[in-house]
Amino acid sequence: MTAPAILPSRGIADRLTALFWRYPRVLLALLLTPPLLWLGVVYLGSLAALLLQSFYSIDEFSGMVKEEFTLKTYGELLRAQNLDIILRTLLMSAAVTVGCALIAFPVAYYAARFARGRWKAVFYLGVMLPLWSSYLVKVYAWKLILAKEGIITWAADALHLSMVLNAVLAIPGIGGNSLSTSWIGTFLVFVYIWLPYMILPMQAALERVPTSMLEASADLGASRSQTFRTVIFPLAMPGIIAGSIFTFSLTMGDYIIPQIVGTSARFIGLAVYQLQGTAGNIPLAAAFAVVPIVIMLIYLTIAKRQGAFDAL
Repeated sequence: MTAPAILPSRGIADRLTALFWRYPRVLLALLLTPPLLWLGVVYLGSLAALLLQSFYSIDEFSGMVKEEFTLKTYGELLRAQNLDIILRTLLMSAAVTVGCALIAFPVAYYAARFARGRWKAVFYLGVMLPLWSSYLVKVYAWKLILAKEGIITWAADALHLSMVLNAVLAIPGIGGNSLSTSWIGTFLVFVYIWLPYMILPMQAALERVPTSMLEASADLGASRSQTFRTVIFPLAMPGIIAGSIFTFSLTMGDYIIPQIVGTSARFIGLAVYQLQGTAGNIPLAAAFAVVPIVIMLIYLTIAKRQGAFDAL
């Protein structure tokens, strides 16, 4: 007579494994609950609180927040000084996005079409390396580079190009006493900081351009410029749109760079920081914070209607 097999007692891990195997929806619920709680409570909850605060107003006599729904705070955004802040931020965000796209395209094209093996690794390392260092350190380093006694001024003097630099700084609207106190300096730092966010999606889009289409274009007699206009650029557009979402939105919300480099004129991010911190006008700060959200929603809607996301 054969003795019955005696199985060792099962531990909690075995029991849970058996439970998840019999009821896979339990495992799915456990995996999805933490991120859904984070998204629903923390992320969307804070966004709802932001929107709620923007419909409150400040009592002009006591300076206290009046928790009564009103559009008065949004009306304050239409004041000349506030419209200037919004317009200035939009122009800088658009300029930074265009500047990043122009610089990123050749780099991304080279990486996508020609870089192989070790050089591909060097490309990723070069693009990602600035992201691994401190944001503040990079901004303050650029402050020193752009200062009147900085490297750029020294190089211009050494190359006898000081007249060119001074002529650029004398341009009304974008110049200043030095690069570190001018709009040009703010633009340069923004482009440097956000450039990787444009290169990477653009390179991913360019890698998806089939070589056969380029060969077909050449076989049909198209010149290099025609191939670029009719094949490469349209197929790279989803990557450009994806990169522009990062560069445009990040520039609109940044408040550190305009505080350190450039003129004393405020951007939306800096206005939000000062209104909620120094002035204590949380409703107006919340209304300012809603502006980039609305602008990006409009931008994404237009991009979607133009089919920019179809190839993503």
